[in-house]
Amino acid sequence: MSMLTPPGMGGQYRITGDKYPRMRRPRGRRRLAFLVVASVAALGLIGWGTLQLIDVFTGGGRASAAGTKADCGSKASPAAKASAAAAVAGTLPKPGQITVNVFNATPRSGLAKQTADELKKRGFKIGDVGNATAAYDKKVDGAGLLLGAKNADRAALPVLNTQLSGAQLKTDGRTQATTVDLIIGNGFKTLTTKEDADKALTVLAQPVPTPSTKKSC
Repeated sequence: MSMLTPPGMGGQYRITGDKYPRMRRPRGRRRLAFLVVASVAALGLIGWGTLQLIDVFTGGGRASAAGTKADCGSKASPAAKASAAAAVAGTLPKPGQITVNVFNATPRSGLAKQTADELKKRGFKIGDVGNATAAYDKKVDGAGLLLGAKNADRAALPVLNTQLSGAQLKTDGRTQATTVDLIIGNGFKTLTTKEDADKALTVLAQPVPTPSTKKSC
């Protein structure tokens, strides 16, 4: 037995000459380490999948529902944005049903009568004609001011507005909705041409579809 051979060892572990025993690590430890790593990875995947399922059935579902409610919210159709003047086109009075008082608020003479005569030719009834009161005399800077009852802003006022481009509409406390005032302002030049006024009246008289809501679902 060689001096290099540990006491009590012999056989294949016996060292003789230049021959040394080959010591190998037990294979059982490698398998154990591999199983541990594989188990940790599997648990990680299972945990991630569980979190995804929880998100879908809890928080994620609520977020999706909220998004659906937002997308499916009612949206007004373009008809809802139609002008107030045309919103009740079916009940608009005709020019022959409207009485217009024409007042001149400018330093130029004769404008009230000339304007009243032209409006009469276009089918309007004419009431008082003359100079504007002190409240408006030389105080209307635009083309004119159309003044009527509160419920005339969707009736007589828009009809008369087709005759004077750039006029301002205003309401007061009067009760007669078909009697309105046309106060000629400093910026007045002439009434809208009859051709253009007739076209505007045609458009105004066309009924507007009832505003509807749409769902983007």
